[in-house]
Formats: sequence, C-alpha cells, structure tokens
Amino acid sequence: MQTTIRIMLADDHEIVRTGIKQMLESEQDLQIVAEAANGREAVELALEHQPDVLIMDISMPQMTGIEATQALTQANSPVRVLILSMFDREEYVLNAVKYGAYGYILKDTDKPRFLKAIHKIANGEKYYSSEVSQIIIDQYLHGVTTPEASSPSTQTDTYNRASTYDITKREHEILERIVNGHSNKTISDELQISVRTIETHRLHIMKKLNVNNAADLIRIAIKQQIV
Repeated sequence: MQTTIRIMLADDHEIVRTGIKQMLESEQDLQIVAEAANGREAVELALEHQPDVLIMDISMPQMTGIEATQALTQANSPVRVLILSMFDREEYVLNAVKYGAYGYILKDTDKPRFLKAIHKIANGEKYYSSEVSQIIIDQYLHGVTTPEASSPSTQTDTYNRASTYDITKREHEILERIVNGHSNKTISDELQISVRTIETHRLHIMKKLNVNNAADLIRIAIKQQIV
C-alpha cells in the first residue's frame, strides 16, 4: 500500500504556493495539508499539523525560513524542512544545514529532482541540489566556519566598497538586510523606521546600482561585494 506524504508549503508569495501546490497535487502519493505566508505562521502550522515535509522559502516576513527552521529544531519537532530558494549564497546554505534543514534546492530545479528531494527527505534522508552540495563539500574540505555575521573589519571593507556607489551608511544597513532575505516590515522593526522610509531607501539603492528589481539588486550587491 502506497504511503501518502503529508506536505506543508511556506512562501509569502501566494502565486508561488499555488503553482507548487498544483504541481505536487498531481502526484497520487503527495498531499498538501497546510500553507503559510510567513515564517512565524510556518512554525505555528508545522507544529499543529506535523507534516512529513515542510517546503519553505528563505525570504519571508516576520521570520526567515532559516529562523523558522531553527525554531522547529529547538522545539524538537519531527517535521523535516526542505528549503526551496532562489538563492545559493554560501551563508544561507550553511546556516540552513546548521539549523536542521534536511534539504536545500533552488527554485529553478526541475520537477523530477524536486520530487526526488521530497521523497528522500520524507524517508529521513538528506537532499541538496548539486550547487548546494558543492558549497557543503567545500565547507568540510576547507574547514570554513558557518558565516553568521561579518567581523568589524569586514563590515568596514564592505561599507567602503558601498561608498564608491554613493550608498549611505543607512542605505548600506538596509541593503545588508535585503540581501539576507529580510522583509521591509522586518527591517522597519529592526531599524525603528517606517516601512515607507525603507521603500524609499530601497528605490534609491536600486537607482544607484542601476537595477530594476530585487533579484538584480541582490545579485549586484553580492557580485560587487558591497555586502
């Protein structure tokens, strides 16, 4: 008898959740039992519904996917987290692994690999996309510590690079948080300034870096080592 794998989705974009849901529900052995639109809700619903696999984005309001994964691990939850992200940045990957994620794949992963990841994780195995696996392998081979916060000297270096783009100290603080997957609301709470002000700063940063969307903003910030 085929066992049904109970799945929960956590992504702040409804259209993304809908697309994943439609794809997975076409599989006879997969069942969507809950959906969350932010990290805090993801933790609450995961503890309530106890899905076999929680497919979770990193960049979400209230709590990032990594913070939510950490919270579930600290609660000794048996829920196995599969991070599904558009980012393969080293610190995201290593911190996801550190805080208990069973898998990490990218959003451009094809359906067969996506399904393979779900089944392996539901079976208690780990699964990482090839790009992510290389980061993990490099970490173990070279003894790289899990990056969580830049050292003061590193922060100074990155800010100096930011200044070459005429990015102010406040804009740099906001850009760092954008790259780390924080929402405007989270940044607003952390810096004690309004969401509208955050949005204004974001537009100024995008203009200075000559980009038109958040994905390009993050890509350029990382590529130019501004953060």
